[in-house]
Amino acid sequence: MAIWTIDVAHSTIQFSVRYLVISTVTGYFTKFDARVETENDDFENAKISFFAEINSINTHNEERDKHLKSEDFFFAHNYPRLYFRGTSFQKIDDKHYKLVGNLNIRNHTKSISLDVIFGGIITDMQGHKRAGFEITGKISRKEFGLTWDAVTETGGIMVGDEIRLNINAQFKKVTAAIYSH
Repeated sequence: MAIWTIDVAHSTIQFSVRYLVISTVTGYFTKFDARVETENDDFENAKISFFAEINSINTHNEERDKHLKSEDFFFAHNYPRLYFRGTSFQKIDDKHYKLVGNLNIRNHTKSISLDVIFGGIITDMQGHKRAGFEITGKISRKEFGLTWDAVTETGGIMVGDEIRLNINAQFKKVTAAIYSH
């Protein structure tokens, strides 16, 4: 078995949502961790786990970030992390996979399906194997207890329900003896 850990410096966990129906707001998490356990380098049937610190949310707007961390949305005080645990990682072709797993936000757990593009494996200048992935998907925020809503004066929805996920993840292969999670 091989263990791969996420390289936080070369990875982004990004989300976006429609705002006022006419535009999109994008944000990301700055503190997160992920681990992948594989039997071979094609990653099929890999065991994947991930978490993000809610207080690390950043949308480039301090007031909005504060609101997202509040009880109206993520309620970071009571639920400081969101979690994902993969249940299936199936190879479609040489580059494409389907990742299915359980996402937990605010103590609401739902099965989600994500599309994955495998960028390949390289050996870096220090001799470490690295693997890259682009992961995309959509979730309903309301299914995870993020139900705050407001309506504009003209009757438009303030924040959309559909959250688009866009994750670029680079993993480094480590030996089990040096891995501490």
